[in-house]
Amino acid sequence: MSNEYGPNFITLTDDDGNDIELEYVDALELDGKTYMAFFPVMEEEDDDPDAEDFGMVILKSVVENGEELLSTLDSDEELEKVYNLFMEQLMEEEENS
Repeated sequence: MSNEYGPNFITLTDDDGNDIELEYVDALELDGKTYMAFFPVMEEEDDDPDAEDFGMVILKSVVENGEELLSTLDSDEELEKVYNLFMEQLMEEEENS
């Protein structure tokens, strides 16, 4: 993904009503589905060594009632497959930089 215009951020609300800010990293299509990778935005106070370690967040695009939504993946197998594809894609981009 090009950062020509700066990073893209989204804010999601979890089931408990907590807002989570994510930075968009990349997207890919697999088996007719669109998957998007994000990294959580860390605040400076989150630099606490005891803070939870956050990694890549992968969500898929789904359409419900004509509205496009982001959803978690259905299985660990799906997550592992998509995660590995994103990592390959990121490594290729890094090598070509």
